[in-house]
Amino acid sequence: MKSKLLALALGGALAAALNPSIALAQDASAQQQVPEAASGYTEKPGWTARNYMVAAANPLAVDAGYAMLKQGGTAIDAAIATQLVLTLVEPQSSGIGGGAFLMYYDGKKVQAYDGRETAPSKADEHLFQHQDGTPMSRREGIVGGRSTGAPGVLRMLALAHRQHGKLPWKALFQPAIRLSEQGFAVSPRLHSLLAEDGYIRQDPTARAYFYGPDGNPWPVGHILKNPALARTLHELADGGAEVFYTGRIARDIEAKVKSHPTNPGLLTAADIAAYRPKLREPVCNDYRAYTVCGMPPPSSGGIAVAQMLGMFETRDMAALAPANGIPGTDAVHLFSEVGRLAYADRDRYAADTDFVPLPGRGVPALLDKGYLTQRARLIGPRSMGKAEAGHPPGVEAAWNWGLDNSIEAHSTSHIVAVDPYGAGLSMTTSVEDAFGSRQMVDGFILNNQLTDFSFDSRDANGPVANRVEPGKRPRSAMSPTIVFDKKTGRFVEAVGSPGGPLIINYVAKVLVGTLDWGLDMQQAIALPNFGSRNGPTELEQGRFPAAEIDALKARGHAVRVFEQTSGLQGIARMTIHGVPLWFGGADPRREGVAKGE
Repeated sequence: MKSKLLALALGGALAAALNPSIALAQDASAQQQVPEAASGYTEKPGWTARNYMVAAANPLAVDAGYAMLKQGGTAIDAAIATQLVLTLVEPQSSGIGGGAFLMYYDGKKVQAYDGRETAPSKADEHLFQHQDGTPMSRREGIVGGRSTGAPGVLRMLALAHRQHGKLPWKALFQPAIRLSEQGFAVSPRLHSLLAEDGYIRQDPTARAYFYGPDGNPWPVGHILKNPALARTLHELADGGAEVFYTGRIARDIEAKVKSHPTNPGLLTAADIAAYRPKLREPVCNDYRAYTVCGMPPPSSGGIAVAQMLGMFETRDMAALAPANGIPGTDAVHLFSEVGRLAYADRDRYAADTDFVPLPGRGVPALLDKGYLTQRARLIGPRSMGKAEAGHPPGVEAAWNWGLDNSIEAHSTSHIVAVDPYGAGLSMTTSVEDAFGSRQMVDGFILNNQLTDFSFDSRDANGPVANRVEPGKRPRSAMSPTIVFDKKTGRFVEAVGSPGGPLIINYVAKVLVGTLDWGLDMQQAIALPNFGSRNGPTELEQGRFPAAEIDALKARGHAVRVFEQTSGLQGIARMTIHGVPLWFGGADPRREGVAKGE
């Protein structure tokens, strides 16, 4: 295993050495689409455990989840404690002011929990448009109250806890309360993002908390206390999630959103009180010897990942395994072309199915084996450049939707956990952009998830499926995924990532890496990021040799090279020297770890 990890590390170093100009060729427009800037790359070994494990984006949050498992808690208990600490130590990415999608396996069945935010009751399809109907800019839409939807993560987690928790609700809050009161050391990543962000300091509350008297962000290692969040967490621990939705916190959120000096929003305390999480039918589809289960709409991730796997199934993916940790030209070409086809369908059809039906027979039509085989036949030796959406079985000629143009720059995090009772989960959690709407209230950051709606509401083809509507949930790319052995039904792995619309490619990369290429979870996570969102072929900066980039261009690929800051977390079953173990992996591009025993 160590030799393979060394090969992966050498692969990245080789790419940089062979093509130092890559670092100078970073595409500025692509960088603007990356939700969180890069903050370094640290090789990680992977971690093993026999009975239980949790992996997340910050070691302090992992410690909280681990403590719950050690006390006899379930994977749900661990995820809740982990999320609460992430609210404090990784506020740029997720928190109780945002939303989440949770895939949960209780040892018998899979459940999909939808904690996605909802649009205010007074919002309409013109929310992100000027009076003349033209769409707002990214900055105009995100920064301020306009972009904030009703937060969903707490009610979703409370529902999951009622069904699957073992430890008392109050006990899950103690690590986050303690850290909020006693303080935590500012991490290099948090410091870096605070230094780079030009908007969070414009919020007086956030500025007073994150920045010192000199106007600079607190240095790495500074002990930062959050008494406002401690008060909030105490109230939630004592009174339950309903305290957030029906009391002073909801009123505080409404006041914050409406009082933004330049971009006030429409969210009210009544909208927050009306929020309800939903249990949805998972998107489960067979892939070779496995069954892969992902999140249904309003996330597009489960369908898009399943479509990609369905098209990969028409090819011998094992023959395209990477050499020295770098996927070759043929692998990148196929992966990118498959991505173009899946993203084309996504941009045309995916939205909140409570408002907009999927084409044809719904999910089965989009995952129909014949349809995906037909789509895969469109892939030739040269890049198609840009794919058109397909016509799944049952789609009539009159069926048409406009193309989505949402911003989709999730500042997001991911949690995976397995417990000794046979349960496991994969949960992607988000406030959308880095530091969300750049508004802080009661110790936490408010989301800007409404900018995941399309800013244009219709085009020449018709209305955009993912347009703003009252109470609607914006489309997402979040792709929490659980994999099972098709024959035995045994849990195989759980994986997911932040990264905005790139999430789908990140997760598909790890699935191919573990299921087709025989890599362990850490090796698959550490692979260079690559693929296409039905635009240029996108390669992670510093990870591919110049010769391979030239070879892709010769095959018709428009190549864009930039930092792709995934935050993959995964846990998989494996056997080492005859001993069955859990093996956890964490993305070297962020600060995460895995921990268990």
